[in-house]
Amino acid sequence: MTESAEQSRQYTTAVAVEDFRRNIAAVQARIDAAARRAGRDPAQVQLLPVSKTVPEERIVNAVAAGCRRLGENKVQEAKRKHGALADLDVSWSVIGHLQTNKAKDVAAFADEFQALDSLRVAEALDRRLQAAGRGLDVYVQVNTSGEDSKYGLAPDELPALLRQLPNYSALRVRGLMTLAVFSDDTDRVRSCFRLLRDLRDRTRDADPDLLGDGGLSMGMSGDYELAVEEGSTCVRVGQAIFGARATPDSMYWPG
Repeated sequence: MTESAEQSRQYTTAVAVEDFRRNIAAVQARIDAAARRAGRDPAQVQLLPVSKTVPEERIVNAVAAGCRRLGENKVQEAKRKHGALADLDVSWSVIGHLQTNKAKDVAAFADEFQALDSLRVAEALDRRLQAAGRGLDVYVQVNTSGEDSKYGLAPDELPALLRQLPNYSALRVRGLMTLAVFSDDTDRVRSCFRLLRDLRDRTRDADPDLLGDGGLSMGMSGDYELAVEEGSTCVRVGQAIFGARATPDSMYWPG
């Protein structure tokens, strides 16, 4: 979707536990329907609620409504929330670009990192994880839209990076991640998702061990149904669950 179209969508802000249950059920129903349209088993698609900018008091109610995994873009924000909500049964996924000087924080608390896009970041994470005696699930981010404003590897850079990742034993590669172009042109959006699926399939054919589960993390509030139809195994949904944000996605992606 275009940013203006995304902003014009009516997202119901969830505050109470019942609000979250209603929004989650609505998103899940759309995921299930999209999967069935594509001849897929809806159980193949995981919903990752994205709680960026959402205050802790509302996140508590989201957890009470059933959210056990939460995604955050900013490491500092995720670290703060992890500490404040440490008594809750929540696993945290960092889904935004990571600077190497923040690798220590991610290694300390995150259960998943979905934006691995360089060997420098892989090395920094692995070193910190080894010191902490931890492992980390990771998705490799690919820039399928070709936009300069987005992070991620160029598609032709993916094979070389994947071949190096087994050297970092604390990292468990689970699949690939992307952000589609923000556009009302569904063909353009689908092409981003199809490219990621094709890259996954070609990698599997060449060396299936390089991609672990072969997951595809793709799709957000404005396009997750298209992503599911194109093979997504994880959709990262924020506004459709928590409500509209004051800041548009362009303020968070890629920064």
